[in-house]
Amino acid sequence: MIIVMKHDASKKEIGNLTDHLTTCGYRLTISEGVERTVIGAIGDESLLKGKQVQTFPGVDEIIPISKPYKLVSREFKKEDTVIDIKGVKIGGKELAVMSGPCSVESLEQAHTIALKTSAKGSKILRGGAYKPRTSPYSFQGMGPEGLIYLRKAADEFGMIVVTELTDPRDLDIVSEYADIIQIGARNMQNFRLLHEVGAQEKPVLLKRGMSATIKEFLLAAEHIAKEGNSNIILCERGIRTFETYTRNTLDLACVPAIKSLSHLPIIVDPSHGTGRIECIGPMALAAVAAGADGLMLEVHPNPDEALSDGDQSLTPDQYCEVIDKVEIIAKAVGREIAK
Repeated sequence: MIIVMKHDASKKEIGNLTDHLTTCGYRLTISEGVERTVIGAIGDESLLKGKQVQTFPGVDEIIPISKPYKLVSREFKKEDTVIDIKGVKIGGKELAVMSGPCSVESLEQAHTIALKTSAKGSKILRGGAYKPRTSPYSFQGMGPEGLIYLRKAADEFGMIVVTELTDPRDLDIVSEYADIIQIGARNMQNFRLLHEVGAQEKPVLLKRGMSATIKEFLLAAEHIAKEGNSNIILCERGIRTFETYTRNTLDLACVPAIKSLSHLPIIVDPSHGTGRIECIGPMALAAVAAGADGLMLEVHPNPDEALSDGDQSLTPDQYCEVIDKVEIIAKAVGREIAK
């Protein structure tokens, strides 16, 4: 349930209520708005020990949450969530642009990409140090060395880092170097992993599973939020359909759907969503027009030599061309790319 407190509810009144709910075994999420405090309470109403919530002083309204995903629903929080990471905001007026290679291959590679993309709107350097690959013989990433390269390149150009976590045992080292922890499509329903990142404080970028419905996508986010971490960024990266021309089918209807169902920010990855260079730019424009809060673009200095996903990686010059066009669409829909 959602408990809306009166605008003049005192801290003591709020504290008395939250203490009672906690004693009754409820899991709470408290949102302190400008005008009033809203409490999200997840638990068994039979455990309230006879004292009804509406009888507590300071309570204004109780709203049941009908959606199976509670904490990430628009019912729980009407205003959009904006996540601020070292001054980089995701979910606000500015479009967040994440750029970088599928896999980190060297410090020089990471440095070159950061140099070019940071000068053209990208405040977030992305790259894989641990790579879950379909084939066990494909490049699996550089591990800790790759994390070091990402961090060095990002720090030099004032960027923040997002990288994928694939194993709970690597959480500590990934957290040491990353500002945002990515949960990839293959792990969207790896609930142990979701619970681990939910129990820590760093923001989480959750990619939609390749065959996941929107409901399943939001329920995966709920697993994270339920553990206490509400700093969740959703990412539409295409779903698997009968179509074989593109790598995936980019479901841009997911963006306005998520916006109506959830308060969480959502970005779009047209690189994985299409897997084809000629489709990345147009789909990036369409994503912004659809209301996406940002883009994730794969960029590589020499795509032909990339150790993974070279066929869907933009060169730095191609990236700049895409961003020039994105800026036009962004302006048309009342958004802008950070300078």
